[in-house]
Amino acid sequence: MVSQFEKYKGIHPGIVLDRELKKRFIKQRPFALTIGEHPQSFNAITKGKRGLSTALALKIEKELELPEGTFVFLQAYYEIQKIKDKELKNTPNLNLLRAALFWDTEIQKIDWNRQIKSVIERVYERGNESEKSEINRFYGINKVQKVLNEVDARKL
Repeated sequence: MVSQFEKYKGIHPGIVLDRELKKRFIKQRPFALTIGEHPQSFNAITKGKRGLSTALALKIEKELELPEGTFVFLQAYYEIQKIKDKELKNTPNLNLLRAALFWDTEIQKIDWNRQIKSVIERVYERGNESEKSEINRFYGINKVQKVLNEVDARKL
C-alpha cells in the first residue's frame, strides 16, 4: 500500500475517499456518475455508513490514478479495527458481579479495560468465589495473577 495512506489504517475508506476528493476539488455526485455508481450509495460510503466493495474500490482507484488495492486494503484494515474495537468493548458477565462491589460508581459505566487493576483488586478484596471466577475468566488468570502480585508488592 502507498505510504501516504498508511496513516489511515483503521479508518473507514469512505472517509479517506471523501478527503481525497476534497483535496482534488472533485465533487461527489459527478464523480459517482463517472464511475457508474449511484450518488446516494456513493454518499453513504463517503460518510462511513456503508462498506466499499472490491469492485468499486478498483473503479475508484483507476479513476483517481491511485495504486491498485489502496482502498481494498483500507477496507480490510477498517474491518480488522472494527473487530478489535468490539473485543475491547466486551464486559464481564454483570449478572455474576454484585453491583454492591462497585458501590461508588455505576457498574454499567465501568471501563473494564482501563480500570483493570482497581476492578481486580476490589473483587479479590470483597468478592465471593463466583465473582472471582468471573474476573479470572474475563481477564485471564495470568493477568489477574500479575495484578495481584503488584498489589501484594505495594503492601510490603
